[in-house]
Amino acid sequence: MTGVVLQARLSSSRLPDKVLLPLGQLTAIEHAMRALRELPVATWVLATDAASCTRLAPYAHKQGFALFAGDPEDVLHRYAAVVRRYRLDTVVRATGDNPLVSPQLARISLQAHFNSAAEYTGLLGPPLGTCVEVLDAAALLAAEREADSPYDREHVAPYLYANPDRFRVLRPQVAARFSMPQARVTLDSIEDYERLQELYTDLYDGRPLEIAQVLAWLRQQQIACVPESHRT
Repeated sequence: MTGVVLQARLSSSRLPDKVLLPLGQLTAIEHAMRALRELPVATWVLATDAASCTRLAPYAHKQGFALFAGDPEDVLHRYAAVVRRYRLDTVVRATGDNPLVSPQLARISLQAHFNSAAEYTGLLGPPLGTCVEVLDAAALLAAEREADSPYDREHVAPYLYANPDRFRVLRPQVAARFSMPQARVTLDSIEDYERLQELYTDLYDGRPLEIAQVLAWLRQQQIACVPESHRT
């Protein structure tokens, strides 16, 4: 069984409560959940910690996500606990601070993952904040048993793609129309939030934004930042 596991908690030191910041008529995490609900999977889980559960529960329930409270610091262990609880075979990993996660890119990742029998799949090239990672559940459980560095425990997937001799790793470049590796639309700072507010003001019409819309907006912003004397 394939499931989306969206991780989030409210104790960010750089931007507290960032996933609950409003963008348009919804919070950042609701935008992520609505986009991820478009994926052809069996279940959707919001994986958080006990301290964040009460405040996140209404948003999860509204968007059709089950709520799971796990380890606040060891996110790899949290994911492994979700795998065991929901008996998942494949995990689509997403984070609540990426309101512009792209269903289109996620479907591309899933198809590539299953076509190649990979144990880890992560696209290279799109703007930071638009992609998911796809992980084989058995490989994730192996990482939970073996990984011992704090970085690997916090970020879940690096142990897999750092060991391509141990796991089947797929990291394809996206098609040129999706490629913009220097751009970011993740939510990690007040500057990120202000930029996302501009983007949602310009583009949001009540539906999850398409990756093509986001890329067009980002490219226009790049052009606007180039002095007129340097434009061709």
